[in-house]
Amino acid sequence: QVQLVESGGGLVQAGGSLRLSCAASGRTFSMYAMGWFRQAPGKEREFVAAISWSADYTYYPDSVKGRFTISRDNAKNTVYLQMNNLKPEDTAVYYCAARTESHPLPYRISGGYDYWGQGTQVTVSS
Repeated sequence: QVQLVESGGGLVQAGGSLRLSCAASGRTFSMYAMGWFRQAPGKEREFVAAISWSADYTYYPDSVKGRFTISRDNAKNTVYLQMNNLKPEDTAVYYCAARTESHPLPYRISGGYDYWGQGTQVTVSS
């Protein structure tokens, strides 16, 4: 079992930055690939970023590529999402999630993740 707790959300103006953190506890954090997803009201959950257990590989959709950066510190059992040049369309609840590296589904698919945090709200004003 892995418990995930997100923090760092808030209200920011367009063009601003936020850094989200996701602290993990339970089973060995470094065994898991980690992902960030978001969900806006009335919309489906959307893939935002993922990072392999070793941090050798990162993945982003085109909508955030060049603006968002995922990283992890296995010594601190924490994964981060640095978000720069935020836009109003980035407004959503952001969730971190953990999955095994060997899961057959691509990182962008939420069904491949076994553990989820409770989410943190990010609101970007125009």
